[in-house]
Amino acid sequence: MLKNIIKNLSNLPGWRTNRKIVVIESDDWGSIRMSSKLAYNKLLKAGVNIEKGAGARYNKYDTLASNKDLSFLFETLNSVKDKNNHSAKITALSLTANPDFDKIKESNFQKYYYESFFKTLERYNMDCTQKLWQEGYNSNIFVPEFHGREHLNVCAWLRALQAEDKEALLAFDQGIWGYNRKEGIGFQAAFDLELFSDLEEQKRIIKDGLRFFEELHGHKARFFVPPNGPLNNQLEKVAADGGIQYISSPKIQSEPIGQGQSKKHFRYLGKRNGHNQNYITRNAFFEPSGSNRNEIHGCLSEIELAFKWKKPAIISSHRVNYIGGLSESNRDDSLKLLNELLKSIVKKWPNVEFMTSSELGDIITKRQ
Repeated sequence: MLKNIIKNLSNLPGWRTNRKIVVIESDDWGSIRMSSKLAYNKLLKAGVNIEKGAGARYNKYDTLASNKDLSFLFETLNSVKDKNNHSAKITALSLTANPDFDKIKESNFQKYYYESFFKTLERYNMDCTQKLWQEGYNSNIFVPEFHGREHLNVCAWLRALQAEDKEALLAFDQGIWGYNRKEGIGFQAAFDLELFSDLEEQKRIIKDGLRFFEELHGHKARFFVPPNGPLNNQLEKVAADGGIQYISSPKIQSEPIGQGQSKKHFRYLGKRNGHNQNYITRNAFFEPSGSNRNEIHGCLSEIELAFKWKKPAIISSHRVNYIGGLSESNRDDSLKLLNELLKSIVKKWPNVEFMTSSELGDIITKRQ
């Protein structure tokens, strides 16, 4: 009962519309996450915590997207049309780079180096997928936006490696960083602040990441989803200077200020900050990979609630759901459910419109 009241109340503030708009935001595209099944088993055997906690399903199923992964996803999206005869579409929140493990090790962990996402694909013999990324963008069904340069807290990770943290080194040797630490901030949270002094480096990372995004994808990013959520608000200006017009935010945003401290800020759909950026807040979830809930029923209920309060339905659906490199059944089962969800949406709401996050932002701000 209380949960339902909270869900209703959370949909009240902010921009409203009579249009039935559905946006699917999918995080983590481009990041390595789990490098291989062999790496998973080695870390598990070594006692590194990769199978428990919030990140367990990502460690078990999430890795780089293959040709098959993208082709099957595109096929599913194209199979369902909205009232304007537009296919379902995904805003693919993407990372532009991954650590260059060889160079970092050569420096004895004293310096950080990165490689482009496309270089990572070459190392994994998956560079043929670059063509599909472009095809997805050109057809407006798989539109990359900015998730950061890396899905990695560079400063915290490098300090742990320099301090000879056993688990960090074990994971490093397998080409990963996304395990559950026993203490300290999570390495996946790229813009959390272990030390306030890390903020200047984070500013450089965002500036560099946005430049790199345009170089890789051929267009500027306009929408930014900070990995795992934490973001010091000084970074919003850096993002604005780099062309970011829209920022994803929890409705209660936690702004890290270092040493485990944070400030809380209230956000709502369409709220504008001091840099003329608008916040976009999610209000629905479709995360079938490793889920115990009825994802279709749960997501449809959340969409219905959003429409009841004249809000667009903004759905969180991470990359992990659509990846088959570590488990083909993970991908196949999730795509089957996605197909059922999309068909259920257009059947229940024939006047639905599928949009990307930036397309929605343009309507909110009347840029369209």
